[in-house]
Amino acid sequence: MKVIVIGAGPAGLTAAYQLSKNLGKKIHSIKLFEANDRVGGMSASLKLWNQIVDLGPHRFFSNDKKVNQFWLEIAGNEYDMVNRLTRIYYNGKFFYYPLKAWNALTNLGLGEASRCLLSYLHSKIDLYPTKEKNFEAWVTKRFGKRLYEIFFKTYTEKLWGIPCEELDADFAAQRIKKLSLSEAIFNALNITNKNKHKTLVDQFAYPFYGTGSIYEKMKSKYEQNGGQIFLKTPVKNVIVEDYQVKGVQLQNEQIHSADIVISSMPLSIMVEQLPQLPEDIRLKVKKLKYRNTILVYLNVPSQNIFPDQWIYIHDPQLQTGRITNFRNWLPTLCGEEKSSILTMEYWSYEQDTLWTLSENELIALAKKELFQTGLVPSNIVINEGKVIKLKNSYPVYFRNYKAILEPIQSFLSRIPNLYAIGRYGTYKYNNQDHSILMGLLTVENIIEGKQHNLWKINTDYDNYQEKSIITKTGLRIED
Repeated sequence: MKVIVIGAGPAGLTAAYQLSKNLGKKIHSIKLFEANDRVGGMSASLKLWNQIVDLGPHRFFSNDKKVNQFWLEIAGNEYDMVNRLTRIYYNGKFFYYPLKAWNALTNLGLGEASRCLLSYLHSKIDLYPTKEKNFEAWVTKRFGKRLYEIFFKTYTEKLWGIPCEELDADFAAQRIKKLSLSEAIFNALNITNKNKHKTLVDQFAYPFYGTGSIYEKMKSKYEQNGGQIFLKTPVKNVIVEDYQVKGVQLQNEQIHSADIVISSMPLSIMVEQLPQLPEDIRLKVKKLKYRNTILVYLNVPSQNIFPDQWIYIHDPQLQTGRITNFRNWLPTLCGEEKSSILTMEYWSYEQDTLWTLSENELIALAKKELFQTGLVPSNIVINEGKVIKLKNSYPVYFRNYKAILEPIQSFLSRIPNLYAIGRYGTYKYNNQDHSILMGLLTVENIIEGKQHNLWKINTDYDNYQEKSIITKTGLRIED
């Protein structure tokens, strides 16, 4: 089989590398096309001011033995464990996340804490619908109105650019899942919880030279196996005839034939270019929308700013949603440099004024908001800044988006040798582990003839053979 993979992010590169192990056997050739000049997608790393930074905070964590084994295969022993410290900035104060009882009570005050508790109790007796249709109702039902307003509403609306009542409950079910107020309280009181919620883990594995080094290593292994990669080579469209993939056409009009195409390009762009596309599917595809990310990097001349890896900004007066301090990940990122690189994260749609601001304007905004938080004294002079804009970073889970997405999935199922994977490719808010798993299972479908439903990953796909975690000494199997 001749295989073409579109996109060298976590999903696409994982699939390409796994397939390259079968070159000369079931696979005749593999071509990997990437529009950018680097691999890793949103999990790429880059050199900046003699230091290494990621595109925002990208920790890796999984309970899946298959995913963890694969990550360790690539990482080798070039990683360490990072003790996580993250906080929430709200109302001029910093709350530990996961919550710590005394810190939360002190910052909220007895009156506000009592109000939160009463609000929670009210949510348990209030007549909410059995099936919560939107994010606000889902969270309020589980935490109460007041905790929703403090710890969920502002950040979520910054990220998505729509009111929480217009955001589908599916987002909450995916990202918050089984987390409950009781679990948050147990955690705050340091009561051991064996089944601790995935987002609350206190430690995670991180490569010495940034998240992107995993994908650089994977690229090298892929090429050593005989796979071809073409950077700065965007794909225009997938060529399909009579519901069979024939290859791809590049933006420069070159055509490359293939028996199988694995696509991690944005689902809406890929599907809209397909031939024989029914009009109702075309109209649905146009309703899919993505949120863009703006990253403003500031080189702050200090090594001791704040101890967190990242901070969530819940203040509605600030446009930034998250601040990352790469000084606090691993010392290998900073080398001999004495400064700290902070990343101010913003989100927008293309039509928003924020997206159209110049680099100088965005750097000025980031400096102003950083000083407003009090994290950096206003007398510190920040001379260096850089802006990176990422299009289509987050698939938007608008209300009832599944009614739009499922018919598109059904249509694609009619093209058996076309696989859509990854955050962009499946219109799913994947973490790295979800995308890696998609790549692994796609290859099992192709090479072993398995029938994994890739659309189920990161929704209700919990069919792990064994659970495990990565430690400093390698893989540990969990009961």
